[in-house]
Amino acid sequence: MILVGTPVARARLRLLADGALAIVGEAADLQQARAAGPEADAFLVTPAADLADDSRVGPQAEALTPREIEVLELLAEGLSNKGIAGRLGISDQTVKFHVASISGKLGARSRTEAVRLAVRRGLITL
Repeated sequence: MILVGTPVARARLRLLADGALAIVGEAADLQQARAAGPEADAFLVTPAADLADDSRVGPQAEALTPREIEVLELLAEGLSNKGIAGRLGISDQTVKFHVASISGKLGARSRTEAVRLAVRRGLITL
């Protein structure tokens, strides 16, 4: 197994693995990990490394704000813009703005894809 991600994230994974995994290498991104591929049976990718590998989002991707994370969590619950606005005490238009911003930052083409990418990158949990 090759650990992929930032040094801090890889250290966290090593601690969590607690010797249960045969770690044969580490890499900052998937491109480096794939170059060493013949040595490994699998890659264990941290969310930050996963984000950097997404072809629609570069390594300089903008982070989501705490409010955008809140909106994403409510999107994941299946709420409409009106439902999210009611829960957060903001206008429908503000929710629409946040959803557009989230989609742009994640490179998502739909609300569903935004949630899927956010889960995949470890930004929210279901």
